[in-house]
Amino acid sequence: MPFLQLDRHGWLKTSKNIRLVPSPNCDKRPVNETVSLLVIHNISLPPYQYGGPYIEQLFTNRLDPHAHPFFESIKHLRVSAHFLIRRDGEIVQFVSTENRAWHAGVSRFNDRERCNDFSIGIELEGCDFEPFMPEQYETLSHLSKVLKARYPLRAVRGHEHIAPGRKTDPGPYFDWQKYQTESGWAKRQMPEPR
Repeated sequence: MPFLQLDRHGWLKTSKNIRLVPSPNCDKRPVNETVSLLVIHNISLPPYQYGGPYIEQLFTNRLDPHAHPFFESIKHLRVSAHFLIRRDGEIVQFVSTENRAWHAGVSRFNDRERCNDFSIGIELEGCDFEPFMPEQYETLSHLSKVLKARYPLRAVRGHEHIAPGRKTDPGPYFDWQKYQTESGWAKRQMPEPR
């Protein structure tokens, strides 16, 4: 895993395994808002298919609704995340960590709504129905450490924890114990075991 470093504007310094693809689907955080939550998601486009250009196209409003039958149902979405971690561990950054990415939607954590205001969103290329790759855990753990060093993150949760009943990701195949061990999160900062 290459050395990861955020610049003062909240962008990772590019390297062999890091790409920057700015998304318009973001805005400024509320004034004096502190980034305190990390949210983990999964995404695949088309569903259960990996490696194509479609996630990047979705997050940059360039997705052709005629490229796949499923895309017609999501053509209206204006969404993003701060980061995407591909199956091979590559990082694609869409939004500066200083800004608000549109990843959580209607959400709640510790009696606070609008989790986008105070969170960083990381998408893992994957789905609810199969394991994630070792390279993804390695990258996610390194990235988490960099983010914890920069921001006063107090917790990490899945999208399923902040939008229960509406979202299911990162899903039952995400290994929270492995991630906790590799990233150094304290048990109290992690979601309760199922």
